[in-house]
Formats: sequence, structure tokens, C-alpha cells
Amino acid sequence: MTDRSSQTYDLKGLKCPLPVLKTRKRLESMQSGDTLVVDTTDPLAVIDITHLCREDGHQLVSTNKTETGHRFEIIKR
Repeated sequence: MTDRSSQTYDLKGLKCPLPVLKTRKRLESMQSGDTLVVDTTDPLAVIDITHLCREDGHQLVSTNKTETGHRFEIIKR
């Protein structure tokens, strides 16, 4: 069994399209099956990151509203 990596990516304070662009770039550098947790404050990230996962085939495990924005948990495919 292979150990999977989990990373947290703080993108708070960045405006569209930076959160989704940076998330895509970070996912490209990760191994399949790794988990990326992304924290954002941009309200459009809910739409953009959901679309990114659907488009690129990643699994969006959860989307949670936080005090300042949203937290996404993504498994790279």
C-alpha cells in the first residue's frame, strides 16, 4: 500500500481567477491519489474549483463554508 500525501494550500485574499489557477498548478505537481485542502476567501472559488475538479477529473470530496470563505478537499486523479 502506498502512503498518500495531504497538503493544505492557503489562497485566502486572492481574487478570481488566481485561486483556481494556483489550485490547478499545485494539483499538477502532486501524485494521483494525493489530497489537497484549499482555503479561499474568493466567493467565486465555489464555482471555479467545482468546475476545475469536474473538468480535470479530480474528486471534490467536500466543500465547506468557513468563517472567512470556503475550504475544499480535493483528491487528485
